[in-house]
Amino acid sequence: MDYVGRLSAHLPLATRLLMVKADGSVSIHADDRAYKPLNWMSPPCRLEEAPGVWRVVNKAGEELRITLEEIFQDTSYELGVDPGLQKDGVEAHLQELLAANPTTLGDGFTLVRREYMTAIGPVDLLCRDASGAAVAVEVKRRGEIDGVEQLTRYLELLNRDPLLAPVAGVFAAQEIKPQARVLAEDRGIRCVVVDYDKLRGIERDELTLF
Repeated sequence: MDYVGRLSAHLPLATRLLMVKADGSVSIHADDRAYKPLNWMSPPCRLEEAPGVWRVVNKAGEELRITLEEIFQDTSYELGVDPGLQKDGVEAHLQELLAANPTTLGDGFTLVRREYMTAIGPVDLLCRDASGAAVAVEVKRRGEIDGVEQLTRYLELLNRDPLLAPVAGVFAAQEIKPQARVLAEDRGIRCVVVDYDKLRGIERDELTLF
């Protein structure tokens, strides 16, 4: 496997799992990690198949070239419509609090709608910033890579709507993992760490000298 883009990378020949999703994304997995692929190409991109070689090219012209020496199994599954991640009580309440206090997310922010529906599920909050531009907000208790990927998919769909585009993204959570922050910022998504207790109007009981 060779990647040619902002940098170059090479994976030597080995047994890998290649995953092609319905959204067009392609990822390469090894057997030594829980979820993060060795390399991947996010949508929108195109997959060109030739005997022994796959070429995956994104809109920036970056290329993931996969050489196939032997295929052990080729299987396709239809997963249907995904219901999305179900929020726990804290996440649901955090979303409610941010909807009531949208300026927590940015100066001049106003709420358009909670649970704004897209073809692949609802965006937690659709807001307008101080200039009137649309902003999609994904709310998590703990911000991880999966949440960034979820917001990326929503943004790709929302930006096809001429009545909304351009739509910016905000990833809001009580805690954001470093890897998730790097991925979000690389995709132009702003990260906001929110204080759940402060939003609830609870002052922390901290010890002081006086």
